[in-house]
Amino acid sequence: MRWALLLWPGLALGIVSIASAQGDAVEADSARPLNILWISVEDMSPWLGCYGDPLAQTPNLDALAAEGLRYTQAHATSPVCSCARSTLITGCWATAIGSMHHRAGKPSSAAVKRNPAAYAAIPSYEATPPPEVRCFPEILRMAGYYCTNAAKRDYQFREPVTVWDQSNGKAHWRNRPNPSQPFFSVFNLATTHESRTFPKAKRNPKVTDPAHIRVPPYYPDTPLVRQDLARTYDNIAAMDQQVGEILGQLKQDGLLEETVVFFFADHGVGLPRGKRSSYASGTHVPLIVRLPGGKSATVERLVSFIDFAPTILSLAGIQPKDWMGGRAFLGRHEVKGRPHVTFHADRMDSETDRTRAITDGRWRLLLNLMPDKPHLYPVAYANSIPMMEDIKKLQASGQANAAQWQMLLTPKPPRELYDTQADPHEVHNLIDDPQHTERAAALEKTLRVWMQATGDLGLLPEGEMVRTELWPPSGKQPTTEPVTLTPAHGLACATPGASIGWRVTGAKVWWVYEPSTVLPEVPEIEVVAHRIGFKPSKRRRMTPWD
Repeated sequence: MRWALLLWPGLALGIVSIASAQGDAVEADSARPLNILWISVEDMSPWLGCYGDPLAQTPNLDALAAEGLRYTQAHATSPVCSCARSTLITGCWATAIGSMHHRAGKPSSAAVKRNPAAYAAIPSYEATPPPEVRCFPEILRMAGYYCTNAAKRDYQFREPVTVWDQSNGKAHWRNRPNPSQPFFSVFNLATTHESRTFPKAKRNPKVTDPAHIRVPPYYPDTPLVRQDLARTYDNIAAMDQQVGEILGQLKQDGLLEETVVFFFADHGVGLPRGKRSSYASGTHVPLIVRLPGGKSATVERLVSFIDFAPTILSLAGIQPKDWMGGRAFLGRHEVKGRPHVTFHADRMDSETDRTRAITDGRWRLLLNLMPDKPHLYPVAYANSIPMMEDIKKLQASGQANAAQWQMLLTPKPPRELYDTQADPHEVHNLIDDPQHTERAAALEKTLRVWMQATGDLGLLPEGEMVRTELWPPSGKQPTTEPVTLTPAHGLACATPGASIGWRVTGAKVWWVYEPSTVLPEVPEIEVVAHRIGFKPSKRRRMTPWD
């Protein structure tokens, strides 16, 4: 029953995304599957030269944008990494599969250190999608792709061994055994992560003058704030060099014109009121896509992380799965865009809150479902950012100006409405302006329809969610049934939705088993089954020719 709520039919409506000329470029050589390179960075808003930021020193990304599609309305589904990544890898709403609470199975060491009882009432669990759901690289592998991830996963569940050909710091398309095999390669760059502003973090070269920083109006304008903003720009400049190195390798291998290149961030900037915040500063991300041929365009289509998995399948010529909640915005199976994108923010480490938000690209509405909580999560990890010292001083002084009201430790309004065109920093709440009553009501209605249609599990207490929705009826994690072998049916697993992996005993790579798989004539193979959210089965060795 829960599975029927994963899709929101209204999202199929919207405007046509890009001119057919770009679509033609993707289909230029249908006989040869396209490679796909995915460069993701952490904790970064669109603070790039190609997005009009004069302080950003990003020549490599600016050059990529000059030959690619620059999306101006790309959005993370959640303003924190693990929740957003669970949507990216599955194509499912985190609120529908139980991955909306940051750190579902891995407590924050900073929170525990500050308060050993911080997680006493918070269960440890894994997100558990319905059985049909697969991590999309597994689908690519079944279609013949070589899939690598270097190296972050952090999906709120342990992924099956069938998802990647290689997933570690050395993973690279260059490791594929056949140089003509198409690849999907992910590189996750942590250079811009919020922790890189911590006092003990290794400094990247200083290239940004704090005196030139444009301080957002919601921050106090102090030397410490300017220092952290400048350091963030320094980290962006260092990240840009890393991107240039990866793109250089692609060119050296002669693969640029056979590859679709994605560049994006996992959510907004890793500074206060950015990361963990449902404002644009926490969810609006850069997205650049270079197609073979290098055609350039600015794309205003609304794009959400829920759209990424179906888009990657579409670029690979694979029909997106019906259980994916998004819509492909490129490739053979591209469809019309959407009129809105939606967001969710729930527990962050040990701090519980609940916000739902929606934007049509200009207007943003927030529903603060726990308005007694402050705007700034009192997260122990984030308190290590030096500028938090000055923000706490501002809070204690009571001297915040009209644009800094969200910095105060006061209850939030239940509803907020912002005109991001006139007020890009979202500091002027228009919810009580009678001119916008109708607009706010329409956005709220659409947002609540989405919450209901997707079966928003974040509305349940976590313990109840685990017992009734993820692991009923006991709330204890099930174990995937072991793999069996029969002469008539080959490898099988009694657990619905389990991925079956096999490899020749002693080999490193696990292969995805399908009914059409012909097992090799070898003395012994190793097998394992794993449904997402369950414990994997015990690994077994067997002789396939018994």
